[in-house]
Amino acid sequence: MELRQEVLAEMELLRGRTPDVTGSVACTVDGLQIACDLEGETGERAAALSAALLAMSSRMLTMTGRGTFEETLVSGTAGFVAFYAAGPTIVLTVLAGPGANVGLLRLEGRKTAASVAAVARKH
Repeated sequence: MELRQEVLAEMELLRGRTPDVTGSVACTVDGLQIACDLEGETGERAAALSAALLAMSSRMLTMTGRGTFEETLVSGTAGFVAFYAAGPTIVLTVLAGPGANVGLLRLEGRKTAASVAAVARKH
């Protein structure tokens, strides 16, 4: 099975385990989409923005001596967007609806990011 299919399978498992998750996208740290579980054609744009946010978050952590990037959570009036490091070369972006259980989102997001990182190591 190719990388895209395996990563997409992990993202679909995330959606199944976490009812408030509405979609996700996995991309390289350069913003190239690997797999997308979002409706419409927003995957490529979300991938590019994910890479930009990862770069800014990583820079902030380095500047303040807070270690390496693990996750960023953005809260909005209509829900959440969470970004997770999936190994050194992939970022996983997860969208959740308003009222989402943020603790569950963080737990399952990190678990899925670890699974995506393991899949990437195989390829």
